[in-house]
Amino acid sequence: MVTPAVNTIIKMIEQLPESDQERVAEHLREYIATLEDEERWNEAFAKTQDKLVYAAREARKQIAEGKLKSRKKRDSFRPRPQAGF
Repeated sequence: MVTPAVNTIIKMIEQLPESDQERVAEHLREYIATLEDEERWNEAFAKTQDKLVYAAREARKQIAEGKLKSRKKRDSFRPRPQAGF
């Protein structure tokens, strides 16, 4: 089903020279591909949320039980000294 807005755009495109129609079509293809990629990403990300929450809870539990040590944020990404320096 085509909406009135899409019909208006089609009529506008039809009034353009053929070369401009091709450019508009290419832009639309790229835009639609981007929308589809974003949708796939959102779906994939949504599927991992439960696993991420579970992993975080397990880590907190193991830290509380003394099975893991918590690392301070500032120490997590401290560069290691290189040999010879």
